[in-house]
Amino acid sequence: MESPLTVHSAEQLEETASREARGRAAVAAARRVVVKVGSSSLTTSDGRIDSGRIRDLVEVLASRRALGQEVILVSSGAVAAGMTPLGMRARPRDLASQQAAASVGQGLLLAAYTAELAGYGINTAQVLLTVEDLMRRVQHRNAQRTLRRLLDIGALPIVNENDTVATHELRFGDNDRLAALVAHLMKADALVLLSDVDALYDGNPSDPASRVVGLVNGPDDLEGIDIGSAGKRGVGTGGMVTKVASARIATEAGVNTLLTSAANARAALAGEGVGTLFAAASGRRPSARQLWLAHATAGRGSLVLDPGAVAAVIQEKASLLPAGVVDVLGEFSAGDPVDLRDEQGTVVARGLVNYDSVEVPDLMGRSTRWLAREMGPAYERELVHRDDLVVL
Repeated sequence: MESPLTVHSAEQLEETASREARGRAAVAAARRVVVKVGSSSLTTSDGRIDSGRIRDLVEVLASRRALGQEVILVSSGAVAAGMTPLGMRARPRDLASQQAAASVGQGLLLAAYTAELAGYGINTAQVLLTVEDLMRRVQHRNAQRTLRRLLDIGALPIVNENDTVATHELRFGDNDRLAALVAHLMKADALVLLSDVDALYDGNPSDPASRVVGLVNGPDDLEGIDIGSAGKRGVGTGGMVTKVASARIATEAGVNTLLTSAANARAALAGEGVGTLFAAASGRRPSARQLWLAHATAGRGSLVLDPGAVAAVIQEKASLLPAGVVDVLGEFSAGDPVDLRDEQGTVVARGLVNYDSVEVPDLMGRSTRWLAREMGPAYERELVHRDDLVVL
């Protein structure tokens, strides 16, 4: 007779298999899907665009479109495609050279996609985004409207970071994160991350003893896995760490995420058992505003909080009042995202501030009642309202 532990373990395995099957079926049935492809999956070893790989990917995307799916492609490859024409033998490290390569490569990359998609009667739409476009709510909404309209008229949006104008301080860092944020922005039903690695492994993929992790339900499933062992390869900028972090962003937004290789794109989008499925979070999900603040913004400056204010913000989910602020760092304007730090310098939260940085020193340590009496009723308000604040 089996022990209760054995029976329980069998039930767990059955539930895991069932959840994985449901997640993969949801990817196949997704009404709107974001597909991200990495540089190494589109270029040859010397950095040139591989027309055969572009053709294969486009054929898969066109077939999904024919089944009624809306597809948004987030494509890397602009910098890599521009390297060879500019005589660069390795990916440049300095920002100016990266931007120059992107300027040359972006046109080549889009031309290749346009030519292939035209064969299926699909119009190609280039959408270049910066962090700034997702930090500012006006630009955030404008990007959302543009992408929605492109989908409505039947175009296939091809999204990339606007490398030619992005700065080191305001960059997504890699297109995995950009893809996750686009999936959130567009309320996609699924995100598929394509790279040169076919799945997440529980060890180094080159080690025969390593096994594929088929399903990740949450952070607990990653305990004991050296995610960084997958490493970075070729001309891309992202490794397995960035892919897992991006999957977390997407799953927090309720988006099932599948990680696999570009060679498995057809099978992945069809819901077959390839790659690693990161299951969408269940239960209460962060609001769009909270997810946007946490993952699509960067603090323009910082407010340093005393211990009482830190506790109020983190534990009580309260607004930040001027009385709890002991210092202001950097320059920012009302409406900007700012980091909220404890006195040891740790960032504990981020929020949209209601005052310019030059005003804050006169408000620190004061109650809103005192400020209203001494400075006028306009100052009887929070530094950061709890609806515009997310704990990190």
